[in-house]
Amino acid sequence: SRRVDRQLRGRSGRQGDPGSSQFFVSLEDNLMRLFGSDRIAKLMDRLGLEEGEVIQHSMITKSIERAQKKVEENNFGIRKRLLEYDDVMNSQREVIYKKRKNALFGERLSLDIVNMMYDTCEVIAQNFKNSADYDALKISSLSALGFDLQLSLEECNAQSALDLTNTLFELTLENYHRKNEQTAKIATPVLRNVQEQRGATTKEILIPFTDGKKQIGVVADLAKAVETEGKELVHAMEKASTLAIIDNAWKEHLRDMDDLKQSVQNAVYEQKDPLLIYKFEAFELFKKLTERVNEESISFLTKAILPLRSDQDVREARQTRPAKQNYQESKAESQSALAARGPMPGPGSRPTAEITKPIKSEKIMGRNDRVNVQYPDGTVLKDVKFKKVEEDLKANKCVLID
Repeated sequence: SRRVDRQLRGRSGRQGDPGSSQFFVSLEDNLMRLFGSDRIAKLMDRLGLEEGEVIQHSMITKSIERAQKKVEENNFGIRKRLLEYDDVMNSQREVIYKKRKNALFGERLSLDIVNMMYDTCEVIAQNFKNSADYDALKISSLSALGFDLQLSLEECNAQSALDLTNTLFELTLENYHRKNEQTAKIATPVLRNVQEQRGATTKEILIPFTDGKKQIGVVADLAKAVETEGKELVHAMEKASTLAIIDNAWKEHLRDMDDLKQSVQNAVYEQKDPLLIYKFEAFELFKKLTERVNEESISFLTKAILPLRSDQDVREARQTRPAKQNYQESKAESQSALAARGPMPGPGSRPTAEITKPIKSEKIMGRNDRVNVQYPDGTVLKDVKFKKVEEDLKANKCVLID
């Protein structure tokens, strides 16, 4: 393309000195082979031009310019198409990164949690109105919202989808605030004991939270947690759990989007626009991603408890090394320990024999390779083909020499 030509001219004339540049293009180059006309090569053959002779003709120059123009149009179309696909991901990326920023810095996190709670209640209420399955409604309320629904079937049917959503939201919010107050009340005396014993040396603490299925370690400031009577600990738990759930769901969503981008290309055979199908399917995937993030976040936040039994369960939050480095060092330490300890025989096993080194095979000679051989009578044949002395070597009538 002309852009590459200008870059090459700029690199060759970087000193700023006046000069000129000249490019040599072969008729067999990809540029001329793909976009140039074959009649040019045939015409050059008719004119009797020899191989390697320089062709300086306006027809050739215009042909190269037309080929470059086609290449630029093709590359522009590729970049434009790629940008249209990336616009879909960019719009999703902005939404997720905004949520992640709020979870990371704590800004508007409480508002995001309330919105996720309402959206989850709305999905549960809408599913009940569509299916009229009361058992599924109770199971969803218990698993996703963290409380046992006490409304009867008649009361749920009497309410509209909006009224049922508001009812579930109020019950969930009340249960969530009550659970947080209880968590702060339980953690406050433990945190005070830790501050009295290790407050001079410990600034941040690591406390586990669990919902019965998974556990998340929450790092909180010890002094602020004691000063706010556990509210800082609850806020740190909200940040850590929301951030972890968003990251895991987003990584899975990126893999799904990559698979979708590859699969929609087959729509060309159906005479459909792959980009249009990609946009529709990407919207559905992102909708499922949002619902999954909301449900998992609310499910963990409404059921997260402190599995603390004593002050020993509260550990100091130290700066951890990279996981790869920890794995390599632990692997090296285990290997050195095993080497020092020696092989450990299993139950009923016998002592292992000494490991023998593998025997290296000799070079395999080809039939036409040149070799040097010597016979018992002292006769030496040099630079002979291997096939001529192969039978004598098999019969041990001669040996190979360097």
